[in-house]
Amino acid sequence: MSRLDSFINRMSAQRDLLNHVRDAALLPSSGMVFEIGLGNGRTFSHLRELFPDRRIIAFDRKLASHASATPEHQDFIEGEIHETGQRFLGSEAALVHADIGTGYPDKDAITLTWLPQLTAGLLQKGGIAVSGLPLEHANLEALPLVSTIQSGRYFIYRRR
Repeated sequence: MSRLDSFINRMSAQRDLLNHVRDAALLPSSGMVFEIGLGNGRTFSHLRELFPDRRIIAFDRKLASHASATPEHQDFIEGEIHETGQRFLGSEAALVHADIGTGYPDKDAITLTWLPQLTAGLLQKGGIAVSGLPLEHANLEALPLVSTIQSGRYFIYRRR
């Protein structure tokens, strides 16, 4: 598969899962949304449309989003996510979306030493995590994928 097709599949899976979270009303009635990895802001923009009544806090090493998809100053957390995210543990978030995989197994293995625990620690019981990387953690229960998503492309979990 070409890198372009792989990218399109990943973005389609991401959109389909986030839309499913909204359409199936999977989120708890309260709680904010965390966007782990703001990047260009495309997903942040989509999250604002899907969940207009929720506060969305985005994390990234450096602000590099498109002007139309940049969070308010107080809702952007700059720095190493595994460090900056620690101060938000116990925040009782309704949703955590994380798309910070690199496609390099050695680099992603390092991310997976901290991302599952951070994600579980940010979510309230019943909260949802959507991730481009698998999140193996005792407090995260894998949920069934939407039929349009091939296994291993994107992941969805509920906080136990």
